[in-house]
Amino acid sequence: MTKHIFRSAIVIASVVGFQACGLNEQLGSTITRKDADSVIKVPALLKGAYDNMQLPYQEFDNSWGLSQMSTDETLGPTRGGDWDDNGVWRSLHEHTWNADHAHIQRAFTNLLTLQFSASNVLNFKPSKNQAAQARFLRALSMFTVVDLWGQVPFRNPTDTLLNAPKVLKTQEALDYIISELNAILPDLGARPATAAYVANQDAARALLMKCYLNKGAFINRAAPTFDAADMQQVITLADQIKATGAYKLASDYFDNFARDNDVKSTENIFTQQNGPGFSTVRQGNATYARWKFTVHYNMTPSGWNGFTTLSDFYDKFEATDRRRGGAYTGLTDTCGMLAGFLIGQQYDVNHNPLKDRKGNPLAFTRDVQLKESGANLEVTGIRVIKYIPDFFTSQNSKDNNEASNDYVFFRYADVLLMKAEALLRTGNAAGALALVNEIRLARGASPLGALDVNSLLDERGRELYWEGWRRQDLIRFGKFLQPWQLKPVDNPRNLLFPIPTSDLAVNKNLTQNPGY
Repeated sequence: MTKHIFRSAIVIASVVGFQACGLNEQLGSTITRKDADSVIKVPALLKGAYDNMQLPYQEFDNSWGLSQMSTDETLGPTRGGDWDDNGVWRSLHEHTWNADHAHIQRAFTNLLTLQFSASNVLNFKPSKNQAAQARFLRALSMFTVVDLWGQVPFRNPTDTLLNAPKVLKTQEALDYIISELNAILPDLGARPATAAYVANQDAARALLMKCYLNKGAFINRAAPTFDAADMQQVITLADQIKATGAYKLASDYFDNFARDNDVKSTENIFTQQNGPGFSTVRQGNATYARWKFTVHYNMTPSGWNGFTTLSDFYDKFEATDRRRGGAYTGLTDTCGMLAGFLIGQQYDVNHNPLKDRKGNPLAFTRDVQLKESGANLEVTGIRVIKYIPDFFTSQNSKDNNEASNDYVFFRYADVLLMKAEALLRTGNAAGALALVNEIRLARGASPLGALDVNSLLDERGRELYWEGWRRQDLIRFGKFLQPWQLKPVDNPRNLLFPIPTSDLAVNKNLTQNPGY
């Protein structure tokens, strides 16, 4: 992130009462409208809403953890006494969670806080564009809640806080989100004149694509359907995004996730702005955790030696596929680390082999278990570098938790893949194959000779790994309940997460999801 458009909006009042105000909290938990009118301006409130995307999306123990750890892409093994955390990561991968799971509770609360803060902007006479941005952020948070829980508490801005919010079930919630996104499209800015880290028309179109593509899966997760009219909407919206001429597939895949991805990426449609001093929600931002939680303590930058991918997923990539990884300027020439998947012996910038804390070769293995206790427990599992470590900002700020990598929500490659899926599901396999091969060619992978739903799901995995879409994709493609590495066949109840016990207690309009 290099452009700081919101700095003038940073005032103390921008966060007073709004960070902690979820939809289930009491009337006295926020300042009054009369008081707010005298000290708060709409830009500050809107900035507060953007800031409230940090916790539910960037923090790894929120929606990202639920959407990734529950899949075949990501694993959080216990390594001796490290990373056990009372089994929270194991239960996500094994699908043995319950309604008291800490990360499920945390994600639910933080998503509703984002929804509340975005909706609250509408109480203070925003301009049409400001209102459209706030409504987009509200729609995004609502979509994620429906994705994970199948129901979402909702208040209109003028509703009294004395009563518990009503709850929209899946169909009603999706209808509302779609109507909102269509309504605000004319009032949002267009790309590229509007920065990717500001809610824009193409961001709304991309979210609409997600709504239409997943509608039949959200409504009937056990047996997803794909209405032809919904698929045509996906195709039309993708064509509208392409017609802007604002995007092309990046010449280097990892430019989309670099510290200056706001400049380098030619794909990013909607992001969250990151950098020193930009978050009022936490100390810095959480993008840095995307490399910290996977790399070893003795690497540069030093990490927490935690999460891995699985060898079965790694094997989906060809050796020439740039997405699998390799040297990246500004990373490999700075510390010796590669971008992408890290497997085998690791080296420093001078190509000296690194060692683990016991003095053994720091060579990451294909094999990994949910609970590691052997002599090589520090090096088991293939590591993943998706966001490029930000050395520049780290050297010029108090800590690298103020990394400047803007957090990516929607990318052009995903738009092309969603269109390909809609084409495939409406009988145009040739058109879908052409789009998939366009992406593969850009990534250095060989073209596919044919395409079916299984190979398309694999391609979405290769392109979008660790970006938070895998659970949603596996459900839509009917694979989420099937066994995969370190996970057996499991219960259909797990197609939805449970409503947290604490939220059921304070909002009687919520109902627990089946099987919990």
